[in-house]
Amino acid sequence: MACILNIETATPLCSVALALNGEVIAQRDTLEEKSHAAQLTVFIEEILRERRIRLTDIDAIAVGKGPGSFTGLRIGVSVAKGLCYGAEIPLIAVGTLNILFNEALLHVNSGLHSNPTGENILFCPMIDARRMEVFSCLYDRQGHEIEPVAARIVDQTTYKEALKRNRVAFFGSGMEKCREMLSHAHALFLPDVHPKASALAHIAEEKFVQQSFENIAYFEPFYLKDFIATTSKKGIPI
Repeated sequence: MACILNIETATPLCSVALALNGEVIAQRDTLEEKSHAAQLTVFIEEILRERRIRLTDIDAIAVGKGPGSFTGLRIGVSVAKGLCYGAEIPLIAVGTLNILFNEALLHVNSGLHSNPTGENILFCPMIDARRMEVFSCLYDRQGHEIEPVAARIVDQTTYKEALKRNRVAFFGSGMEKCREMLSHAHALFLPDVHPKASALAHIAEEKFVQQSFENIAYFEPFYLKDFIATTSKKGIPI
């Protein structure tokens, strides 16, 4: 039985969950804009205090590795690595699109969204990148990756072939801006699906059992593409 602290900060959601044997026993989530730096360590402290657990009682820390926001990923991974190093516990990393898929599956299975049936349903998690670009991939209902993670510029032809043969559920922070481009009789749009740390918990438990850990010293987030700086109206790089 493992006690794992789960962290996900790759999108506008700042999310922390504490899980025992894969079951979430405490969690904190916020969509407050640009709150990751201020809220992440506060959430961790609150959860540990709430459950009367010390950091040294934790067996591992799991973090969403991206792709996603450069700033969010840096904050989440830096905090996770720092805590692992200080407490001498292992680090687990899971792709954020995989976490997003698992959250969508929870929504569908629990009836929070219309429950698509049949073997031909595919799931397309989308994380907002720039302009009409998203980080996305395709999963079948069993979680097998049908199309690899990539940065894609979405137009009317994107996922055209997949939509011909299957119903495809789109969700995540990149979905809404692509909705018109992906209009199709087989397209499903699932609102309010975010990569919560609670959806990371059971994946992290499986990785813990498999002893699938990262090298704390050398682990880096999965940025997927190079950082591109922009300039504010005052001429300051951001």
